Amino acid sequence: MKILKIDAGLFAEHSVSRQLSDKVVARLTETNADAAVVARDVVAQPIAHLDSEILTAGSTEESQRSERQQVEIALTEALLEEVFAADLIVIGAPMYNFSVPSQLKAWIDRIAQAGRTFRYTENGPEGFLKGKKAIIASARGGIYSEGAAAALEHQESYLTGVLNFIGITDVTIIRAEGLNLNEEAKSSALDQATQAINALAAA
Repeated sequence: MKILKIDAGLFAEHSVSRQLSDKVVARLTETNADAAVVARDVVAQPIAHLDSEILTAGSTEESQRSERQQVEIALTEALLEEVFAADLIVIGAPMYNFSVPSQLKAWIDRIAQAGRTFRYTENGPEGFLKGKKAIIASARGGIYSEGAAAALEHQESYLTGVLNFIGITDVTIIRAEGLNLNEEAKSSALDQATQAINALAAA
């Protein structure tokens, strides 16, 4: 089994999403003897956000591409190859301002490509990455799974929507929320997330 691990927590040493994604991968490698892991840290190695020059690189003749376009299209291809090769994608995703970090959005913008990971048909969009699985290691300071703040939740729902769109419909969420409420709430959330991780079966 090939695992692609994506981390987007800004605070490497204190990031709960990173702690959870590490535990998820440790559990998966423990229960799958043939597991091989490729890790990509989109904070330590940031991906440039799309602009017109990057966006048009693919449709520009190779001989006409700028030096920057050549570099960026090579990175895009590397990111796509990592996704294509993976059987399971683990995404460490904290919530920032009700959504995902912009570094993670930059990764999504490179791998969500018409003609590569999805296509539009007469019956609607079709994702090409069928048969793959994903686990989202989600961390958030408040409570967004229920209650008044649920309407502001654009993190897990966004990631799940994007993954479904490109064909990955088997998505598991490992969640720790309410981390900033108080120490008791944080401890309880981490315990529940750890229990969920320990319950992950062999893939």
